[in-house]
Amino acid sequence: MMNLYSSCRLCPRNCGVDRLAGEAGFCGESAGLRLGAAVIHRGEEPPLVGTGGSGTIFVSGCNLGCVFCQNYQISQGEKGGFSLGRAVSAGDFAAICVKLRDKGAENINIVTGSHAVPALIEGITAARSAGVQIPVLWNSSAYETAETLELLRDYVDIYLPDLKTLDGEIAAKFFNAPDYPAAAATAILKMIDMVNDKPRYSPHSARENAREKVIVRHLILPGYLESTRSVLRWFADNAKDRAQLSLMTQYTPIPGRGKSAPERYINEDEYETVMKWLEEFEIENGFCQELVTGSDWLPDFKRPNPFSSELSVTVW
Repeated sequence: MMNLYSSCRLCPRNCGVDRLAGEAGFCGESAGLRLGAAVIHRGEEPPLVGTGGSGTIFVSGCNLGCVFCQNYQISQGEKGGFSLGRAVSAGDFAAICVKLRDKGAENINIVTGSHAVPALIEGITAARSAGVQIPVLWNSSAYETAETLELLRDYVDIYLPDLKTLDGEIAAKFFNAPDYPAAAATAILKMIDMVNDKPRYSPHSARENAREKVIVRHLILPGYLESTRSVLRWFADNAKDRAQLSLMTQYTPIPGRGKSAPERYINEDEYETVMKWLEEFEIENGFCQELVTGSDWLPDFKRPNPFSSELSVTVW
């Protein structure tokens, strides 16, 4: 499977570079797997956190270029520099998963791994061989291809994709990917189809169980409510009976990370408007953050624990 890096077309960028030879694609990564951190994280959706927390593994590099990325230190790096992270082997990855499990993690939560699927599959395989049987969660931007997602069919149990926008101009301006809307919509439907294809123990529980296996996140951008309305309409038309929605209000301006990004938080009027749209589109299953302001929760991957002690415990 590692030969997929030789002329890399794992994501919609279709860079075609030889990552096995050390070339880097748009993601900034060659074929080696690098990680920024692994923590027991308590800031995810409630069923993913449970009582033990989510065993969250942050992968370095990214195939998007979000101007307000909260994880920019590991996804893009500081201006003019390289993203943070350390190289790991499949065995190292498995050992990290064992540590997360032993610390009580409810799942293995792989964040932003779309550009590293072959290496991650090797790591997941090694972790299973090492006795790690907790669910694997794919936490991604959804800027992925159906073909690459198919590779994950037998390795991933829960999908947590973003649906950032369905507006090509916004996607170009903020995410450096004008084709993001079509790619993400196709990817999310693929994820839903894959979990629905898996056998269930009873016909009665099939739809409910499958719906809990895909949680579609959407971050509301201040000043761009029509983009959110389009996402809610799409979700209502295509996914609300087969997935859950997680509506996020935590947009936070990050100084120096791009002049085009909104420079304020969501306000109360915007929040109330979106709440009314949820009722209009009859979206009832899922999660919604309370109105969030402030930057205390933002991660800093230069620290031993990137998050506050209330949110996470560092394992690696």
